Amino acid sequence: MDGGVKMETGKGKCPFEPSQHYTAVMAGGTLYTAATSNFLGTLFDISRATGDEQERIRTERSINWLSDPEFVSSAFIEQSADSNPTGDDDKIYFFFTEVAKEYDLYTKVKVPRVARVCKSDVGGMKTLQRRWTTFLKAQLVCEDKPSGQRYNILTDVFTTEHTPGDPSSTHFYGLFTSQWEREELSAVCVFSLSDISKVMDGPFKELKKTCENWINPEPVPTPRPGQCLNNALKAEGFESSLKLPDKVLTFVRDHPLMENSVNAAPLLVRKGIRYTKLAVTRAETGSEEDRRGAVLHLGTDRGELHQVAVVGQNATLLQELSLFTSQEPVNNILLHQGRALVGSPLSLARVQAEGCALYPSCAVCARARGLGCVWSTEEEACRPTTAEPGPGDVVDNALRKCDIAEGRCTPSTRELRVSVGLRLLLPCVQLSPRSCSWEHPPHRHTRQHHSDLEVTVTEDSLGKYICTCQEAGPGSRDPTPCRRAAYHLTLEGPIAGGTVATAGGRHVLAIYILFFFLGLAFGVFLLYFVTRRRSIARQGHHLPDNSLSSDKGQDLLGSSATPQSPCSASLLSDGFRLTEKRNGMATTNTTTSLLSNQGNGGHHGNSYSGTLIHSNPSNGNGNALYGNCNNSSSGLKFTSEILAADLLDGRTGEREMVERKLREGDDVDEGLGDGLGDGIKGLEEELASFPRFKSPAPLAKCEESSI
Repeated sequence: MDGGVKMETGKGKCPFEPSQHYTAVMAGGTLYTAATSNFLGTLFDISRATGDEQERIRTERSINWLSDPEFVSSAFIEQSADSNPTGDDDKIYFFFTEVAKEYDLYTKVKVPRVARVCKSDVGGMKTLQRRWTTFLKAQLVCEDKPSGQRYNILTDVFTTEHTPGDPSSTHFYGLFTSQWEREELSAVCVFSLSDISKVMDGPFKELKKTCENWINPEPVPTPRPGQCLNNALKAEGFESSLKLPDKVLTFVRDHPLMENSVNAAPLLVRKGIRYTKLAVTRAETGSEEDRRGAVLHLGTDRGELHQVAVVGQNATLLQELSLFTSQEPVNNILLHQGRALVGSPLSLARVQAEGCALYPSCAVCARARGLGCVWSTEEEACRPTTAEPGPGDVVDNALRKCDIAEGRCTPSTRELRVSVGLRLLLPCVQLSPRSCSWEHPPHRHTRQHHSDLEVTVTEDSLGKYICTCQEAGPGSRDPTPCRRAAYHLTLEGPIAGGTVATAGGRHVLAIYILFFFLGLAFGVFLLYFVTRRRSIARQGHHLPDNSLSSDKGQDLLGSSATPQSPCSASLLSDGFRLTEKRNGMATTNTTTSLLSNQGNGGHHGNSYSGTLIHSNPSNGNGNALYGNCNNSSSGLKFTSEILAADLLDGRTGEREMVERKLREGDDVDEGLGDGLGDGIKGLEEELASFPRFKSPAPLAKCEESSI
């Protein structure tokens, strides 16, 4: 009071987090708020947040009063003395979306609401102490009846007076979307204050618990529950809400919801766009209601500002302004002195919001003819006018005066040069809430996205595409067809790039198929090779037919013997097990396969295949080779008894003879022995050349062992 600053707590005046829905309005220096009242955001209040402590009242903590609401906007309607002969109290209106309790469905149904409280309400004496005694709410219905589409999520509300200085002419423009639509969808409906007052004065809604049906309660006590104070109530002795009877307060506590709804038809519907904020400027163009136009300033979630002219039942898109980046949604629009201050979370922009000079071309100015604008050919500018636009479609007539061969419902055809295989989207701006349809070639590949049309270009899809929407005609509320867009698709040239791209795509596909079959063939070959290797290893392990065996042993190859390919140029196997400790003594065990590729310069001109060298076959194993550790300078001595088999020259008779002599215990043919003797000498020389055999290692006395 003395110029100082008074500090107050913010609890109950604003939410704990910015993401929680909130609205507030000042009425006569007193703050009225609708917000959450706890930290978790589970309790909701509509309250008088400032003023005397005894007059700070709020809503009842009942699900019938507020059911998980999302507060959107609020407005204070102050009655003027000239237009209020009954002395009715001033009112505060709150707009929100809540979960409806009157609809018993499997899922939560959200409905938009308008709630009303009276400025002079101070609560009840016994019942509803420090609670609202005038709290009433009703459902808002924004529905396009021809299509049956209802929009039940309230996003924003803008309050304006159609007649300046007359509060009874107040209208509420609501921005809606749908709970049931997956796609982006926005609609604008307007509700009058008089319609809301009629519903608030109508019947109440009550849930009959015996049959679980909502009915009209009877009888309604007097004075009427939820009624604001006026001259008639004061004359009856009810100067304050503290003097209201308990039966009236009990009734209003149990019946805050009204039976009737406030209905309105959408002014415009935009599909594929989500509007976030709304502001409205009025333009008086005549005395009749249908001649009164309005400009809707709509902010999008992509940082754009759309301006739509609404005259009567027709809506016309004037211009689209891109103000911010697509990541910055418009979250506030403030009208001040003919300009609009548009805000986003990171930026602020100022644009012109009123005046005919806003429209720079004849075509745009003609679309604003219903707002009192006309194009001046001398000045080449859009100027305001008081002349009546005349009968008929004012926008269509104004467009014909421009140097363009199109009207509002007769747009010029746009030529689009395209390529085969191209996908493009043909836009068709739908401003009326009624459906749009397309005329197109019969053999086309299209898919409609709301009012727009997606086309995949082929040779059969070339031609004309025309979008026609249903709009209200001049002087009539019945919808009439109106052409909104026209396109003509033609190829870029004799050889379309799309055809080349298609041929190139076929070549790429052929290459992919070729690589697929090559990979398949390689896989089959690899599988055959692995299987063959396993078969050879299995034959070597189980004594194939071309190997010699002693009468006392069945398996001449040990587990460490490595089968060799015939193309190997080495005489030695890859795996030599030279030294093995047994009982603390070093024992040299060697299993060697002598292989020589015929014609590759093998030692001494001898070729052997599958020849196994071993000593002391009398141990019964026939798979170990023992050298005398003391008689060889190289540390390895081969015994004179050699078993050979399967000469590479294919002499099967000699092989059979050798096998027969072996079975009979005879010696091997001397010629074969001589040849093997020379081969063994060459083998000893080759082994002596390896570094591993040059330096003798101290070897212990060899003992018989089996591998």
